[in-house]
Order: sequence, then structure tokens, then C-alpha cells
Amino acid sequence: MSVKAHEGPITYPDDPQFGHASPGKIGMWLFLVTDAMSFSGLLIAYGILRATKPWPHPVEALGGVELSGFMTFLLICSSVSMVLSIDACKNRDRKAMLNWLLATIAGGTMFLAIQAYEYTHLMHEMGMTFNSYTLPDGSAGQGLFSSTFFAITGFHGLHVFSGVIYLCFMYAQAYKGKFDNGDYNQLELVGLFWHFVDLVWILVFTFVYLL
Repeated sequence: MSVKAHEGPITYPDDPQFGHASPGKIGMWLFLVTDAMSFSGLLIAYGILRATKPWPHPVEALGGVELSGFMTFLLICSSVSMVLSIDACKNRDRKAMLNWLLATIAGGTMFLAIQAYEYTHLMHEMGMTFNSYTLPDGSAGQGLFSSTFFAITGFHGLHVFSGVIYLCFMYAQAYKGKFDNGDYNQLELVGLFWHFVDLVWILVFTFVYLL
């Protein structure tokens, strides 16, 4: 009796590697939990300083939030493209998988480029350094705001940079055909990290830029 080749979305109902959390996924979750504690410590420290020290209005000190709002939009879109890439892998659609993965990389790269521009703008045009800032009226502010701003956003930027490198490696593997059989486990791991980076930025954007 011949067995017909499987067509359509691939599933793994009886495979323990896919039916249960793989060691790689457990390791990623553990890493994300510890990483979340690091960001929590930074944001809690920011909140305490803001509540107990003289603090500027972020819109005034940062010259607006339009640019950071667009950065948030980019990361959200890149999370969507990451989901679509994994979905394309499940359906064994090689072209769509590569395109969506490339779109995710492009979104992360654009985020980093805009953040570099924002830092340059704040330093050279707004007079903001790691230990001081200048308000539009010319008055100088204490360095706690600027130091916490650069520490938190810079730490997140390091995660975005690491994520882009990780995604580029996964793209190279996908291009070589590693995921053509529908095995999306490795893509799911990088997706977990990328969604975490996206979620953290939404919190950073809310706490640092908006509140």
C-alpha cells in the first residue's frame, strides 16, 4: 500500500519535539524571563527617580515623540512579518518565508538607523548628553533624566541589534533550505526573542516617552 505525500500545512501531532516544549524553547523562555527582570529593574528605577526628583516633560526634553512613535510602528510591523514568516514555513512556502523574514530584518535595521539618528539629533541639536540636557527655553536640566533615557533605550537598542544578527543567521539558514521541510522550530525561537524585544519597546515607549 503506497503512502501519499503530505500536502498542505505540516503538523506534528505525535512528535514529542513539537507536541511539547523543546529544550531550545525552554532555554529561550528562561533567558527571556531573566532578561525581563533586567528591564523591570531599569524601568522601576526610572519610575522611582521620576517620582522623587525634579523631572522634565518628555515631549519638551526630547523634542517630540513623533519619531519614537514611528519606531514603535516599525517594530510592531516587524513582529507581524515574523509571524507570517513562521506561518509560511509551516505551509512550506519557501519564497514567502524568505521574504517575510527579510522584511523583519529590514524593520529591525530601520529601527536601529532611526535610533542612531535620534541620538545624534538629541546630542547635537538638543544639547543632550549622558549627564545633562537642555530644555527649549535654554534652561539646563539635571542629568538623571538623560542618563536613564540613554541607559534604557540603549540597552533595548542592544537587544534589537542582537535580534537583527540572530535573524540574519536564520535567514542564511533558510536560504540554504534548512526549513524547506516545514520544520519551523528554530524560526519560532527567534520569533519569541523578537516579540519580546517588541513588547519591551512598547513599555519603554510608554514609560519614557509618553507618561
